[in-house]
Amino acid sequence: MAHEVLNVGQVRIHSGSVSREDAMREAADILESAGAVTSAYFDAMQQREVTVSTYMGNELAIPHGTNETKDAILDSALSFVRYDGGVDWGGEPVSFVVGIAGKGDEHLEILSQIALIFSDDDEVARLKEANTPEELYSLLSSVNER
Repeated sequence: MAHEVLNVGQVRIHSGSVSREDAMREAADILESAGAVTSAYFDAMQQREVTVSTYMGNELAIPHGTNETKDAILDSALSFVRYDGGVDWGGEPVSFVVGIAGKGDEHLEILSQIALIFSDDDEVARLKEANTPEELYSLLSSVNER
């Protein structure tokens, strides 16, 4: 059984708003604290954002590194932060910032789990209503079932 890519310590809720860069920094810091990436991963996320926006629709952004920066990834993991004040993601409104690091091709499977959750409007509504990181985590725990 693969290890869990998300634990409750990697889930946060903020009442306010931050810049896109600060949101990416927090996503990278959580992944680094989890031992999944090196400190170079934040720069990799910024490089990706320059070439293509990681805004996915439905108030979701999934910042991640580039293929050229795979060596900054040590293990597969996710960070999940909800910003109740929203984040301006290149002109798009974002409430959920999911940092992702995938070892090898694992990120594809993790991304499909996230996509499943966010393709369901009722699920997104539940994510918005959760009051604690623990509640959010329980709604997201399916990402560990891969």
